[in-house]
Amino acid sequence: MNKQLRITLTRSLIGVTEKHRRVVAGLGLRHTNHTVERLDRPEIRGMVNKISYLLRWEEV
Repeated sequence: MNKQLRITLTRSLIGVTEKHRRVVAGLGLRHTNHTVERLDRPEIRGMVNKISYLLRWEEV
């Protein structure tokens, strides 16, 4: 079984740049406290690292 990341959007997108909003949308996060599970892949890790100040994440 592949490892997964559980990603939660913990901060509001008010005042966030458009690029970072698109990264959040690309992860499938829609609103504050929304949680998704994604495969632990380099592309997803890069997205998480780019907006880490908005997220809480853990390996599942």
